[in-house]
Amino acid sequence: MQTFQTTRRVRHSADEMFALVAAVEDYPKFVPLCEQLRVRGREETGDAQVLVADMTIAYKFLRETFASRVTLEPRERRVLVEYLDGPFRHLENRWRFEAVADTICDIDFYIAYEFRSRSLQLLMGAMFDKAFRKFVLAFEERADVVYGRPQRPAEGLPAS
Repeated sequence: MQTFQTTRRVRHSADEMFALVAAVEDYPKFVPLCEQLRVRGREETGDAQVLVADMTIAYKFLRETFASRVTLEPRERRVLVEYLDGPFRHLENRWRFEAVADTICDIDFYIAYEFRSRSLQLLMGAMFDKAFRKFVLAFEERADVVYGRPQRPAEGLPAS
């Protein structure tokens, strides 16, 4: 099974970053490899919202669609993605957003996956690893577009 985990400090609030990750319908606009995303259903369960979504990932001539259950917990600023059906044997993705200051947060990102087919793993594995390493940066760049790029460096962060 392949895993990737990172923590990145960004110049946007934890609530803003949670909102970007929760807006799954926008993923095809900026998420690496995401060609299409369709939400099949939503339901409220206590303080959480649970959606079932189909995501189509594409790279060159390869296209695969998979279904997942996405649990959004705004109060805790957490997102959990659990695999339901498609080309994987296992897929789990977790996001957590920790406020550092009003306009700074740490994003914790974790993903573990294994393709059902060894040939698909060989074809897409290296490309997936590369894409997942860019996920957090893709969301940070999207936040700059949606919320505006901060004018001055945040304390504790280098100017970019």
